[in-house]
Amino acid sequence: MDKTIKNRREYLFLYDVSFANPNGDPNDENKPRIDEETGKNIVTDVRLKRTIRDYLYEFEGLEIFVREISDIEGKIQDAKARAKDFKNDPVEILENCIDVRLFGGTIPITTGKNKDSSITYTGPVQFNMGQSLHKVKLEFIKGTGAFASGSGKEQKTFREEWILPYSLIAFHGLANENAAKETKLTDQDLEYLKKGMWEGTKNLITRSKSEQIPRLLIEIIYKDGVKSHIGELHRYIKIESEKVDEELRNTNDFILNIDKLMEIIEEESEKIDKILYKIDRNLKLNKELSLKNIKFEELNF
Repeated sequence: MDKTIKNRREYLFLYDVSFANPNGDPNDENKPRIDEETGKNIVTDVRLKRTIRDYLYEFEGLEIFVREISDIEGKIQDAKARAKDFKNDPVEILENCIDVRLFGGTIPITTGKNKDSSITYTGPVQFNMGQSLHKVKLEFIKGTGAFASGSGKEQKTFREEWILPYSLIAFHGLANENAAKETKLTDQDLEYLKKGMWEGTKNLITRSKSEQIPRLLIEIIYKDGVKSHIGELHRYIKIESEKVDEELRNTNDFILNIDKLMEIIEEESEKIDKILYKIDRNLKLNKELSLKNIKFEELNF
């Protein structure tokens, strides 16, 4: 396996949704999660990690520990049974499962009769709770289904759902080089992480998750020996529009102002090795991602 990462990384990831539900709350009619105080849309880090996991498993052919596996009776495998797939060997799990190397996890280990224990790995890669950069509008949609509501009845079933006409969501994340030593996280793993964020979002092709498009991905790579980072990158960007927040419907309705972000990056330039980025063609920034004293490279996946 390749060597573990040496440099701290920091991420800013933006994607948007159009007439969809990016992350329903099962305790509230599966409505999109909204902060009642700010009116902003919230998406859990668990949702983003699932997007990444699913993409890496389904499209890149990589093994992941956390995935739904059913037996011949249709019963879903629990974590103990999943650990047995790897002979209850934590080393084998780390070597084979990229999601544990990235996000950590608690692995139940059965060492003998009635001797259950667990090993907890702190994930080197962590994301904050994602939130929209603007207030969102919650809409309730009701329609008719294709089938009758019961045998012999003429009335059709009804379909009900909550959606957001638009939400531009920002996530901030970190890759911690210290925690990476425990899970053996490699530079190649982080290449897959970035691809999982970008391409995984594109491949959420379900009825409730369609029309989700990645718009911006920035990775700040810090120099050897740097044990700090900027933090809260999502707080240094903002939407500029002639429309009120709830009227936004697509990227044509606003410009993303990155003045403060570039100012902060320039202030921290002595700590930064380079910055990698990817911008969707339809996202309009108020200026280029460029500084004289920092190397910027465009991601090509």
